[in-house]
Amino acid sequence: MGSDSAQDGSLRLLEISESFIYARALHLAAELRIADLLADGPRPTAELAEASGTRPEALHRLLRALAGRGVFTEVARGSFGLTPVGECLRSDHPRSVRATVAQAGRLTATTFQHAEEVLRTGEGAFTTAFGQPVWEYLQEHPDEGADFDTAMHEHSRIERDAIVAAYDFSRAARLVDIGGGDGTLLATVLQAHPETAGVLFDLPHVVERNRIGDAGLTGRCEIVGGDLFGDLPAGGDLYMMKSVLHGWTDREVVGILTGCRRAMKPDGTLLLIERVIPAGDTPHSSKAFDLAMLVMAGGQERTEEEYTALLTEAGFRVARVIGTDSSLSIVEAVPTGAAL
Repeated sequence: MGSDSAQDGSLRLLEISESFIYARALHLAAELRIADLLADGPRPTAELAEASGTRPEALHRLLRALAGRGVFTEVARGSFGLTPVGECLRSDHPRSVRATVAQAGRLTATTFQHAEEVLRTGEGAFTTAFGQPVWEYLQEHPDEGADFDTAMHEHSRIERDAIVAAYDFSRAARLVDIGGGDGTLLATVLQAHPETAGVLFDLPHVVERNRIGDAGLTGRCEIVGGDLFGDLPAGGDLYMMKSVLHGWTDREVVGILTGCRRAMKPDGTLLLIERVIPAGDTPHSSKAFDLAMLVMAGGQERTEEEYTALLTEAGFRVARVIGTDSSLSIVEAVPTGAAL
């Protein structure tokens, strides 16, 4: 029994070690827009290779590998089509993750080449990999910045319905979305609650690409560009931040939270929408994201206890932590002294 257990352990370790091959194959398929080329149905590998500027025999091997993971299907010898999973790699799919996967291949995979250095220094490696911090890089490379915005939109598009279903936003007269990107989540909330007014706040070059107008919400939503560590929009009774704090150190997080406390009404509410790390060995995407945030930017995902400590230091107390039908949780907090 011991020998069998050891063999099973060895096979499991090899499986984990080799999983990066499939990840890189998926990155390449997204970058080459193979799913877009298959939108109208299966095609021979030779046609796909010509359209993507690749060699047919090499592309066939990549597609065959991903077919083994359920992304593509070889409908006939040398001819591939999309599976229901692969459909989500199409740029025009309503639940597309193409931009996220492709950018992971360009930015995340490159930065992870310096992961050993991160383990020794504790500092993010993006600057080492690309010569400047991530936010400066995205601003100075507008094409990459636009792809990053699209990737964030993809995440929000997948997660937004779960967030709106899990929390009662109807009590908010003025909802301020701090670090709200292109406004995908905020627009979803405002569409579900016509009585609520919104404020979208992010860096000026980010909010310029907002989707509030596309959602027909211009008359009900103010667009504000600014610095996360400067003055935040004042007078809101509900503030929310989705996937913002994991990019910053504890000291920086306290500064951001203190700014929210200063800007909001005395009886306001703050929502931190983040991947909250569960205790023990429970599998959860937050644990992989935590390592990715460390390597990319020196950031981190956090446990409920860690969020509670930071909120307490900034003048809040936690009211409750709400799970959603996604990998995200909602940490609801109110100013110290306010009624729960």
